[in-house]
Amino acid sequence: MSLAIALHLLASTIWVGGMFFAYMALRPVAAGLLEPPSRLTLWARVFEHFFPWVWASVIVLLGSGLWMTFAVFGGMASVGLHVHLMMTLGVVMMLIFLHLYFAPYRKLIRAVEREDWPSGGEQLGRIRRLVGINLILGLLVVIIASGGRYLF
Repeated sequence: MSLAIALHLLASTIWVGGMFFAYMALRPVAAGLLEPPSRLTLWARVFEHFFPWVWASVIVLLGSGLWMTFAVFGGMASVGLHVHLMMTLGVVMMLIFLHLYFAPYRKLIRAVEREDWPSGGEQLGRIRRLVGINLILGLLVVIIASGGRYLF
C-alpha cells in the first residue's frame, strides 16, 4: 500500500506540477519573448519531452488507484465520496489529455513541420485551453486528495 500511495503521489505531482509550470511560468514568458516560429517550435519540443511523462503518469495513476481501490479497500462501495470524486476527475483529465494528444498536439506538430504558423497558433491555443482545464481539475483533485476525507 505504501508503494502504491508513493507512486500515485509522484505521478500526480509530475503531471499537475508540469502543467502548472508550463501554464503559469513558461507560457507567459514564451509569449512575451518569442515570435510565432520560435514559440511554436519551442512548445512542440517541450510537449515532445513532457508527454511521455504524462503517459507514464496516467498509467501509474490508473494502476495504483485501481489497485488501492479494489485490492486494498475492497471496491468502490467501500471507499468514501472523495475517492469517487478523485477517480471521476482523474478519468476526465485522462480523456482530455487523450484528446489533446491525438488531435491538437498532432496538428501542432504537422503545422510546425510545414511552417504553417497560423495553423500552429490555432492548435497551440486549443492546447492552452485544454491544459488550463486540466490544471484546474488537477489542482481540485489535489485538494480533494489532501482533505477530501475530512470534507465529505
